[in-house]
Amino acid sequence: MNSKIKILIVEDDPQIRKLMVTSLTAQKYDCITAVNGEEALLSVTSQNPDICLLDLGLPDMDGVEIIKTIRGWSNMPIIVVSARCEDTDKIGALDAGADDYLTKPFSVEELMARIRVAIRRLSAYAQSETESVFTNGNLTIDYAAGCAFFAGNELSLTPIEYKLLCLLAQNVGKVLTHTFITDKIWGNSLDSDVASLRVFMASLRKKIEVDTAHPKYIQTHVGIGYRMIRQ
Repeated sequence: MNSKIKILIVEDDPQIRKLMVTSLTAQKYDCITAVNGEEALLSVTSQNPDICLLDLGLPDMDGVEIIKTIRGWSNMPIIVVSARCEDTDKIGALDAGADDYLTKPFSVEELMARIRVAIRRLSAYAQSETESVFTNGNLTIDYAAGCAFFAGNELSLTPIEYKLLCLLAQNVGKVLTHTFITDKIWGNSLDSDVASLRVFMASLRKKIEVDTAHPKYIQTHVGIGYRMIRQ
């Protein structure tokens, strides 16, 4: 499958760019590169990559603007690889539409793991386009019937819990910020909504996690949001 995956690397540092290209090529990925935002957007439209690895600090434009532009026409997974490590930077990129955020310096092993998550999300997205049933480990969601099951047993979910579960499932492998989730569920993002989100998420976890202290399905990104993990 790797030979079919084309990855766009947007990085102006030649040493980091070379490291990424060498590492990805060794894993049989196809690589294309861009050193600034203009080249990146041209590559997205002309070469149709499957995944984008994006540095935020580019010489001609900010990476967040590139994310917003790409999201205007594409759901391609975007993994930010940046030296910016503040939560505000991560939240800004994820709110703009990035799927994941990796902080420099990074290990090649972690980069490969994030790419594998993005590939699984691509597969899940393609599956969801043709099927009305989502399956992830012991979790099953029947979108047509409007119900969910865990280990074969139907879950008793409130309408909000079901909407949360579906939103996470439809973005499996992707970090969803508090703002993104509350906008989708409540239509706004007030502080009270974020507090309510934590309550509903805790309740949902009790219904799908065998051990809520060590969750397997819903991962918390402290101060940022949540991600459903592909089993």
